[in-house]
Amino acid sequence: MTTVSPEFVADLAAEAEAAGITGLVAAAVINHEGRILLVRRKPDDYLGGMWEIPSGKVETGETVLDGLRRETTEETGLAIDRITGYLGHFDYRNSHGGTTRQLNFAVTVERTEPIVLTEHDAHRWALPAELPEVSDAVRQLITS
Repeated sequence: MTTVSPEFVADLAAEAEAAGITGLVAAAVINHEGRILLVRRKPDDYLGGMWEIPSGKVETGETVLDGLRRETTEETGLAIDRITGYLGHFDYRNSHGGTTRQLNFAVTVERTEPIVLTEHDAHRWALPAELPEVSDAVRQLITS
């Protein structure tokens, strides 16, 4: 796991831009007592029914770390206490046909309950060995 500094994360964003990536997503891997928080996409969303880690688009003018904090709170109601490491990235085709790079960070949160969902229809704390339907990239991220 790589230590996170604002300069390191700015370099990640610059590398993505140089590679022709059209969007950045910041994602939080929240581990509580050996379980990872997953949220399920609503059935009518892009990739509906798929489970994922809390994540969202980094807005124009926003740093990746600010986007990580905002999206985690918006999607779960939880506030990040600390960003403890960078876990790597993966690229995927987004709903607009472009390529999105998801930057994944290990985080701790101020509290783990209550979880308030605004963009998903369910949440679950899952053991890495017992993951529901997640993408191959998320499965590899969580189990490696």
